[in-house]
Amino acid sequence: MSERDPIGRGPKTPGAKLDAGKAPIFRGVLNYFPLAIAAVAEVSQKGAEKYTWKGWQDVPDGFVRYSDAMCRHVLDEAFGDFDNGENGTGCLHAAQVAWNALARLELKLREGDSNATDNDS
Repeated sequence: MSERDPIGRGPKTPGAKLDAGKAPIFRGVLNYFPLAIAAVAEVSQKGAEKYTWKGWQDVPDGFVRYSDAMCRHVLDEAFGDFDNGENGTGCLHAAQVAWNALARLELKLREGDSNATDNDS
């Protein structure tokens, strides 16, 4: 599909914006989930303080390891809302679940493969 203006303006018409059908990142993510996005950003900050910024993307077997971490935080949430244990971040477990889900999704999309990794160890 070619780019088009959502109200039908031609591309050379003043006020035209060829964004029909494009993902509404601001409206569909930031405006929908501002508190959740801020909580996930806090998890990113805590992770960067403990490790490095963007170091997560180079973790070997990352999809499986972030899947495990996500599930650990789902389980840990049954015992309390916050990660306040030894070496904990103080963040909500739910935010850490979301962060790990996003890391998994990002790795899967970068991989360009809809199948889970073959390594199940």
